[in-house]
Amino acid sequence: MALPQAKLDTLLARHAAVEAELANKMPPETFVKLSREFAQLSPLVEKVKAYRSVATEIADLDAMLADPSTEAEMRTMANAERPQLQTKLTALEENIRLALLPKDAMDERNVIIEIRAGTGGDEASLFAGDLFRMYERFAAKQGLKVEVISESAGTIGGYKEIVAEIRGRGAFAKFKFESGVHRVQRVPHTEGSGRIHTSTATVAVLPEAEEVDVTIDERDLKIDTLRSSGAGGQHVNKTESAIRITHLPTGIVVAMQEDRSQHRNRAKAMAVLRSRLYDHEQQKINSARAEQRRGQVGSGDRSERIRTYNFPQGRVSDHRINLTLYKLPQIIEGEALNEIIDALVTEHQAALLAAEAS
Repeated sequence: MALPQAKLDTLLARHAAVEAELANKMPPETFVKLSREFAQLSPLVEKVKAYRSVATEIADLDAMLADPSTEAEMRTMANAERPQLQTKLTALEENIRLALLPKDAMDERNVIIEIRAGTGGDEASLFAGDLFRMYERFAAKQGLKVEVISESAGTIGGYKEIVAEIRGRGAFAKFKFESGVHRVQRVPHTEGSGRIHTSTATVAVLPEAEEVDVTIDERDLKIDTLRSSGAGGQHVNKTESAIRITHLPTGIVVAMQEDRSQHRNRAKAMAVLRSRLYDHEQQKINSARAEQRRGQVGSGDRSERIRTYNFPQGRVSDHRINLTLYKLPQIIEGEALNEIIDALVTEHQAALLAAEAS
């Protein structure tokens, strides 16, 4: 499938226009906006220029080979050089085609990640803790910041539930394929007979929604103020800083008590509510498209089992793309998680390319 040359011409023209505009005086906010657009366009523009340069070289060689007056030595050199240039052209063409694929509008957004212990009791809570630490370390390696919004500790460690915000450019793009049921198979520390137990934890990855993404009518909210539970001394006993917000049309409930300030707890709860409402709408859309999406990388369904971590065998298997890596320690430490995520992204891109071709 040939590249859309007219679209490439438009990209080059826009890049040149933005570059010219940046040389003029303008308000700071306009400068920031144009600088960001210029930075986003530049890598693709460089590929397009390189692609067209190589295409011109190949055309020149073909013209030389077609000319009967070309000397034998020059003809030999041209024949030797052409396959290398063709390989380079094909690689550039593939890179450009991938870069032109429609982007998820939420890819650059921050992420709210929710991890909940599933079946397996205390062992499920410990596994939820392992998953959170894996994501925390992976995020740090990607230059992303992690802040815990709320947590409910497990009886012997880990978490019954933990909600965190992951901030930084491209956070959602890096985490969006992690939604689903994660399964662990291992011998618990409390198991004396050495039997392998199977436990699960559910991960929900939500792009952080902004006010423009979701319209919330205050009349649809039931807001309760409560006394914080747990540690906190005299402060907890005297103030009602905890917040519980119920979105009446959907029944979604968000409770927040991590901060001593009721105002800050409300702001955090509203941020989580916005993201859950946005995700609620996306889940409805995804369900409607379920048949069309079959065969692609996951549907985003929270009930879909996506990955198994088998400790006795030291392997991690992603069931969506039939990928198994015998690198469990490195993956659970967040060091090799990128190998799975990169494979998922590649599979997703292949599905998009196939859809465009058809």
